[in-house]
Amino acid sequence: MDTTTIIILAALGVGVVILGVFAYNAARNSEGRDPLLERLSSYRSDEMPDSLEKIELSLSFRDRIIVPVVQWVSNLVARFTPQQQLDEARKLIEKANSNQEPGAFVLSRIIYTIVAGVAGYFAFFVFKVTDPAPTNALLYTVGLAFLGYMQPASGLKGKIRRRQEAFVRALPDALDLLVICVEAGLGFDQAMGKVYEKWDNELGLAFGRVLKEIGLGKPRREALRDMSERVDVPDVNAFIAAVIQADQLGVSMGRILRVQSDQMRIKRRQRAQEKAQQAPVKIMIPMVFLIFPSIWIVLLGPAALSVKNTFGL
Repeated sequence: MDTTTIIILAALGVGVVILGVFAYNAARNSEGRDPLLERLSSYRSDEMPDSLEKIELSLSFRDRIIVPVVQWVSNLVARFTPQQQLDEARKLIEKANSNQEPGAFVLSRIIYTIVAGVAGYFAFFVFKVTDPAPTNALLYTVGLAFLGYMQPASGLKGKIRRRQEAFVRALPDALDLLVICVEAGLGFDQAMGKVYEKWDNELGLAFGRVLKEIGLGKPRREALRDMSERVDVPDVNAFIAAVIQADQLGVSMGRILRVQSDQMRIKRRQRAQEKAQQAPVKIMIPMVFLIFPSIWIVLLGPAALSVKNTFGL
């Protein structure tokens, strides 16, 4: 393959990747924000424009053209997408605590699939990077398109995993604060409010959402169950189940929270011990392939040079 073909292929690959990322970001950011209101809030009262038309013209090309078009297309895609698929996408988005709409998520999957399939077609059929057989080229192209289809879901699942780890780390300390507040005389809702007020993490934001839903009229049990479904962490599910059961049976909330706090402390200590036991196995690979060769070079290098000089090798 000559240099010109390689340059064209590289430029094409970079172009399709940039196009896919730009379209995905536009679809993701088009929901939950109003560029017009954002621009209005940037003006002070003494420098308000004469009309809304000037504000719209002052917006960027992306906010005036790209975002509305992507939003319209995502709504159109959502109309022709099966409801079950939209529900699954909505569950993933809620677990990731993203402001993306299910239609935008499906649209991002379509865009990534098309971009990856086109890139695979040009790579394996037009430029013949690996010069495979037609059947293998078709399989490679389909596989690349499938990877593009799975990329948005993989990104959301990565966010979900990091968010769940944040919940697991924050739950024992949050339970200690809840115990202190309840034993001091506060109700459970006020104790959750203290957690939301003091901590700016995923668990605090989740408690804040529960309090807002309760303030809008939703029963506390339903709000906590919805939180359990959104979080989907075993420790949080066990804690919420214990709180709901205590509320139904009339058991002392302070005693239940104290028991849950002790259990979470024990679980955190067990996780730390498990990771400590895994450390020798995990460190074996870098020791064998990185540390030991360096030690051998330092120890055996001078001896090898001495033997070479002695025997004239």
